[in-house]
This record gives sequence, structure tokens and C-alpha cells, in this order.
Amino acid sequence: MIEESAARADSVVDALERHLVHEVPLLRLQRARREFLTQGFVKTGFLAPYDVKKLVAEETESLISRHAVRRDGAFAETGGTPRRMHNVRRAEIAEYGRILPQLYSSPGLREALAVVAGEEVLECPYPPEQFVITELTQSGDTHGWHWDDYSFALVWVIDCPPVEQGGFVQCVPRTEWDKENPQLHRHFVSRPIHSVELRPGDLYFLRSDTTLHRVYPVTGGRRLIVNMGFAARRDLAKSLSHETMDALWADPADSGPTAFDPAARDTASRGTEQESSQWRPTSCGGTSQSPGSSSTT
Repeated sequence: MIEESAARADSVVDALERHLVHEVPLLRLQRARREFLTQGFVKTGFLAPYDVKKLVAEETESLISRHAVRRDGAFAETGGTPRRMHNVRRAEIAEYGRILPQLYSSPGLREALAVVAGEEVLECPYPPEQFVITELTQSGDTHGWHWDDYSFALVWVIDCPPVEQGGFVQCVPRTEWDKENPQLHRHFVSRPIHSVELRPGDLYFLRSDTTLHRVYPVTGGRRLIVNMGFAARRDLAKSLSHETMDALWADPADSGPTAFDPAARDTASRGTEQESSQWRPTSCGGTSQSPGSSSTT
């Protein structure tokens, strides 16, 4: 069974890399780079074919149904902004997943991202930030305003509510994170806030260390994503601390009474689990890629 799963993961990576070579022209990547360098954010659904997205969604659903932990807290380093979600950590994904770890390590994927970024894209040197799953199901769930420690994030959108119920991304590009004095409101009044609607099957690429960003709180439905964190060459020379990540992804057994609440994993705590247990790329307007179509996101 393990050998069969590993072979399947290899075939998914092969399918992704063939798609990148044969179906994604350089001009498409260069056009995405212009938006990325200007906005700090670009939708990149064209990077993966439908079949790969579907298998990513299936593995993500399996992992979230078995290994998610409830988190509720706030962080001084980002101005007291909240984190309310279920998540699955990198350790559990690496142990019980096959496809997600293999895709993360795909050289072809990083090469394509490097064209969009305009610089080399490397695996994150801090393993807990390499790949994680987050799920928002309860009204008010959010991944509040924050920056990341490392330069890049590639996010796979598995499920999301219609924009009227939140779950979209908001970004303030070209900002700097001072952990001692984050000054969120100063950033809000001095730079524009960009809001981006998402649908199941979308991917987006974020300059995550200099783009202040959040997920708008959900009021219904469900938002389920896989976040893959990557580094730039300059990150390797930085002296980085990981207070927010270490707290957000802490082992529930180690969480203090004021940290995060590892609530029981059941259908009630995850709200829409039974409704959203399968990837339905038409659930938010019907524009996600399907077999035989070509996504332009």
C-alpha cells in the first residue's frame, strides 16, 4: 500500500511537471511576474492541471478529516490580530500524506515560481513553514492580518465560500514587518488594500514577507487551503525568529491555557464538514478548471 501511494504521488508530480513544460508558455509566467512584482500577489491557477488539483483536494480532505486541531488565539507580533481555524501541521502531512510533500519538492514547480518571482525560489529552511493545511468553518474564523517569515507562499484553494460570506484574501503590498511595533493601521492608511475573490481550484502566489495579508472572516460556508512556504536566497542569511508560527502550529499538549484551544475534532466543531467533503469546482460560480478546459486564473 505504501509503495502504491508513493508511485501515485510520483505520477502526480510527473503530470504537474509535464503540464508546466508543455502547457504553460514562458509568456504566461512573465505576465504573472508583472502583476506579482506590482501587487505582491498573483492568481496562478494555470500552473496545475485539473487532475492534479483534484488529487491535491482529495488528499487534503483526507488529512483535514483525520488530523486537524482547533486553534483560537491572537499575536502581539502582528498587532493582536486573531487566528481562528482548524489546521494540520507539516509533521502530520509529511507522515500521512504522499502527494503534498512530493509536490512541494518538485523542481519544476519551483522553477516556474522562480520565473514569476523574478528570482530563485527555494525550499523553506524551517520545516514547519514548508506546508500546512488550514480550514475556516465557524462564523468569524479568520487568518488575521500578518506577514510571513519567508519570502513566498503558494496557496492551493480547495474550498471557499462565495465572496458574500467572506474567505477572500486582502493584501497590502510593499510593507515591512516590525515585530516590536507592527503599526498595522499606519500601513492601512498609507497604502491601498487589495481584495481578491477566490474559487475552488484557484492557486495564488504571494510575496508573503513584504505583503501584509489576511483572510477576511467567514460568515458561512468553508474555506480550505494548502499553504506551501518557500524562501528566497536572501532569507538564508537572515536571523529569523518564529514566534507566531511556533505558537500557531504548537502541539496541543504543549499549549498553555491562554494559547490555543485544541477543541475536539467532530462534525459540529468543523461546521460544514459533511457538506464540503468533496471538491466541487463549480461551488463558487463554476469558473474553476475542469477536464478539457484551460484556467486563466
